[in-house]
Amino acid sequence: MPVQIPDDSDFSSFKDQCLTDHGWISRYNKGGVTVWCRDEESKTVQKLKMRIVCKDVTAETLYDVLHDTSYRRKWDTNMIDTYDIGRLTVNADVGYYSWKCPSPLKNRDFVTMRSWLPLGNDYLIINYSVKHPQHPPKKDYVRAVSLLTGYLIQSNGANCSTLYYLTQVDPRGSLPKWVVNRVSQLVAPKAMRKIYKASLKYPEWKRKHNPNLKPWIFPEQNTLPCMSASELTLQRADSLENIDESGLNEEKTQNSDEEET
Repeated sequence: MPVQIPDDSDFSSFKDQCLTDHGWISRYNKGGVTVWCRDEESKTVQKLKMRIVCKDVTAETLYDVLHDTSYRRKWDTNMIDTYDIGRLTVNADVGYYSWKCPSPLKNRDFVTMRSWLPLGNDYLIINYSVKHPQHPPKKDYVRAVSLLTGYLIQSNGANCSTLYYLTQVDPRGSLPKWVVNRVSQLVAPKAMRKIYKASLKYPEWKRKHNPNLKPWIFPEQNTLPCMSASELTLQRADSLENIDESGLNEEKTQNSDEEET
């Protein structure tokens, strides 16, 4: 299927999903983080939504943190590798991301098209999986599929903001029930707090690391090779390997995912 670069209606629909309560079930609500699930589509492809209020962090800073690949290497301990592949428009690109799964699950990776849009006091970033002919699935990873993943950042005044994260990912495998529970009760809340903590430290870090380099705001700084959406196709989940990890034991994961709370 051909790839469509998101337009204003796609961003508007994503924002509505982030802000509505209808159809969402609260799974976690502690320490300023809320996690909801919505899994009517499929038991294996769960849709999750998270929210955290970030005091002493501006919406602009959160937006920069989520874009800044160099800084992500400092705070995203679940990440194995990430790199940009090409630029589609001034506010859309294609990139690669791989992340550690709780042992003994196999690690996952993605190739996604990402698009972003500042809109008044809001900032939106959304992505979905695509196929790139020069970046096929890798031997040691399971190529997962992002059906829709993204962030909504809303300003709450001069020095406060709210971050929403919505994701629907097909992990390409039958996961054990403990993994699904672990994601909503442990992994997702920790990930949101980690972004918040990283955002508190970002202004000081950025002052020492190319403080004026922000190609997501200033497209003339973008040095990625240009590419056309016609070079890409939509990544269909059924064209990828599907593995069965449903029998793997939770006891083997005690030393994994050790992140600060």
